[in-house]
Amino acid sequence: MTEFYGHQEPWKQWHAALAGEKMHHAWMLAGKRGVGKTHFAVEAAKLLVAEPAATAPDNHPDIVILNRLPKDDKEEKKRADGKPFDTKRNISVAQIREMQQRLTTRPTLGPRRAIIIDPSDDLEKGASNALLKSLEEPPIGTFFILVTHRPARLLPTIRSRCRIVRFPDVAIDDLDRLLSHKVPDADIATRQAAIMAAAGSPGIALEFVERDLGRMFTIMQRIMAEGDSDFMLRGQLTDSLGARPAREKILAAIDLARSVVCSALSSANRADYPAIVDAHAELVALAGQAPTYNFDPGLLIAETGSLLAAAAGPRDRGHV
Repeated sequence: MTEFYGHQEPWKQWHAALAGEKMHHAWMLAGKRGVGKTHFAVEAAKLLVAEPAATAPDNHPDIVILNRLPKDDKEEKKRADGKPFDTKRNISVAQIREMQQRLTTRPTLGPRRAIIIDPSDDLEKGASNALLKSLEEPPIGTFFILVTHRPARLLPTIRSRCRIVRFPDVAIDDLDRLLSHKVPDADIATRQAAIMAAAGSPGIALEFVERDLGRMFTIMQRIMAEGDSDFMLRGQLTDSLGARPAREKILAAIDLARSVVCSALSSANRADYPAIVDAHAELVALAGQAPTYNFDPGLLIAETGSLLAAAAGPRDRGHV
């Protein structure tokens, strides 16, 4: 059973391009976080740089991957030891400049080189401007693959130079099969909640189960259903995050809140639509800001709870 559903059309486009007379020099892989775009990027790059009748090995010297670096020396040591580590908030202009220095030389093993930027959403402003110059005048044999969860965050001039490949949401039945295979010990209720929270993203569904977001999900649903006039549920929501939550768990919690709000919209009265839509827009903005700014985790999740309470409508009198 494949772990990457919904990749048939992207692979069809990639294979057709490889077989064509001229391969476009810049590609943008667009879709929700967790649908397998990074895996696709790496495997597509290996096909791109492989010699005829050969398979490119892992750690190929002509596949350059730019992503967020460890945030300090301590986290760098964790990475070297193969442990989970915290990253910087952005891909820096220095990383782009270093990559561009490599482009002044020929590829190592063959005529092609692949540059993967993952996620390109997190490029610093200066890094975006520097990358644009390479996209405008790409060296012969160099191909760029930009992984993006939110294409609108990229410069229009970058988007216009890329061929966009869209990755669809994954069907509910496929998500259920994936969770049954990957986390067989998860009970049915947890799997169902994970599928709802994932909104079509296998990665988010697995993250839900592995990060034990079930309690947080239940509290968020209660806030949406009941409001939170005495702030008690928001206090429970903050407690459920834990004392020293990983950055990834915080971001997953915001994604979870967005899914809860979206789900509520389908059964809401028309009079409640404006409050729900406004809360969703605020959560989208918060999700965009959270990776960039140094928010206090407790305050961030409390604000998330307040946005849910605002979406709950007039029955909540404690929102400020």
